[in-house]
Amino acid sequence: MRRPGKPPTQGVTDWVAFFDAVDEVRRSRQFTALKRLYSRSRRTRERALLNATACSLAAEMGDAPPWWAVRPLALAEPYFVADMENLKASALLESPIQFRRNNVFVLGNFLSRA
Repeated sequence: MRRPGKPPTQGVTDWVAFFDAVDEVRRSRQFTALKRLYSRSRRTRERALLNATACSLAAEMGDAPPWWAVRPLALAEPYFVADMENLKASALLESPIQFRRNNVFVLGNFLSRA
């Protein structure tokens, strides 16, 4: 729930748009939807997450990552996407290399859909 007076979150924190973009990449084998989110994002950690996501999806599809995601965007501080203390140890162990190289930590099923 959003606090009164606080603007709605945008960019990668819009998880519906994020996972819709992931689904679109898998469906079309094009990174256009993720690139759109990457271009709109002004936060370094969101860009690092999108970079890692693009690289992870490319590896999943057996393709090269898009040009904008080739170079790692290593964050100065670790970014735990789940942001729950009791999941941090699991995220450290389960994060794919594409995320770890950016200092982004996710659970192993992060890009999975039910």
